Amino acid sequence: MPIEDLLAPTLPAWTAADGPLADVLADLDPDDLALVVGVADGDDPWEPRVRQALATAGFDPDELIETHEPKTSVGSTTVVRMPRGDQAARLVVLVGLGEGGSRDLRLAGAAAGRATRGRGQVVVLAPSADEAGQAAFVEGAVLGGWAPARFTGGTWTAGADVATAVVLVDAESDVVERAVRRAGASLLARNLANTPSNIKNPAWMARQARTVASRNGLDVRVWDEKALAADGFGGLLAVGGGSVTPPRLVQLGYAPAGADATTPHVVLVGKGITFDSGGLQVKPADGMLAMKTDMSGSAIVLAVLAACRDLDVPVRVTGLLALAENMMSGAAYRPGDVVTHFGGMTTEIGNTDAEGRIVLADALAYADAELDPDVLIDIATLTGAARVALARTMAPVFAADADLSSQLRAAGETAGETLWPFPLVQAYRRALESDVADINHIGPSVGGGSITAALFLREFVGERRWAHLDIAGPGRSDVDSGVHGKGGTGFGARLLLRWLEGLR
Repeated sequence: MPIEDLLAPTLPAWTAADGPLADVLADLDPDDLALVVGVADGDDPWEPRVRQALATAGFDPDELIETHEPKTSVGSTTVVRMPRGDQAARLVVLVGLGEGGSRDLRLAGAAAGRATRGRGQVVVLAPSADEAGQAAFVEGAVLGGWAPARFTGGTWTAGADVATAVVLVDAESDVVERAVRRAGASLLARNLANTPSNIKNPAWMARQARTVASRNGLDVRVWDEKALAADGFGGLLAVGGGSVTPPRLVQLGYAPAGADATTPHVVLVGKGITFDSGGLQVKPADGMLAMKTDMSGSAIVLAVLAACRDLDVPVRVTGLLALAENMMSGAAYRPGDVVTHFGGMTTEIGNTDAEGRIVLADALAYADAELDPDVLIDIATLTGAARVALARTMAPVFAADADLSSQLRAAGETAGETLWPFPLVQAYRRALESDVADINHIGPSVGGGSITAALFLREFVGERRWAHLDIAGPGRSDVDSGVHGKGGTGFGARLLLRWLEGLR
């Protein structure tokens, strides 16, 4: 199994082919080849184009159906091993397409990716769909064909032997290439999120960011603990004060070719708690098991910046990674402390286990004061309340204006990463009032924990167009199923890239 580069996950070599299926298969070794074909709901599972392509390539479409009776439900797979002879492929994988919408095609692609792991050559007859549907199939196949990396023998190895090469027949090359790059961003974020916290700390994440910047032509700046103190980032210093590994703030910058002062500027802020013990208000043991993924927001922002150049994102993008480890010690911050954030606003600490919003506040205040963005977005595994409200399949979006919320939700639907609009209930703001500071960072008297967290963050963004994505639910998966591997999911990376690609 190959050594894994966490910042460049192992993927098949994807290409698109316009030529007839028979011509593509003729150039390949049938003994090392898997052919993937979708079967649809309806009286005839073969659409005319697929039936003709199979027949021309030497397969009997009716015999495949009558003998093997493949299921057409979305994500089902039927593996057919063909006899030796004149067949163009020894292995045929029939994948259920369901109703053929983008959601079903993404799940069908994931099933195809899993079924063809480890194959030398894979040829896929693209399902009939628009560009969004074909991209969804490819993204699903990339995500499903991958498994979390493993640390064995002192090195990272790929979690699964992915296919060596995949050819998608009857698809546009640009659609395939862009879909692979978006899915690759999700995998980069997953690799970082799944890295154990005895390896991953704020300085380690900062080093990964420097490597990403070097590989992708990004500007980079890193604040260490001395620079954070000098510039007044009191939130990061407070949360990271109890750890032997000090906090960091990382700034990454991308600009498209020809960018100038009039080019729109987006700032993305990611929560980067590399391990969350809860601090002095320590979590139960079971509550800590998944906390290596509590830096998923920062991993997603890093992955998005890494993909901007290859996807020709048309706007300037700055990423801020707010990195700290929340531990307990004699130097840890305490309930009742007052923290001074970047820019001077003060916060009374109500619970040391609500640390994510404290580090985000510093980064948001800095972005508002120093970076002058047209749009400011933060993404974080922030509140258990969001997970209780929406479970694991979607995330709340809080936005300062309806148009931004609508844009992000539309991008999420295209990417298969669903957002649900949550309100910024002004009546709940009084629960954040403090007798000793400008604000208290939790509001236990009213409930609605994801809403009060968003209200707290809103205090640090000025009058900017701003949105907050709370991915505490879909940011982690407990199972290896569908498009997800067990662990961090990278939820939000493809969504944000889709949104950025559409900006002008």
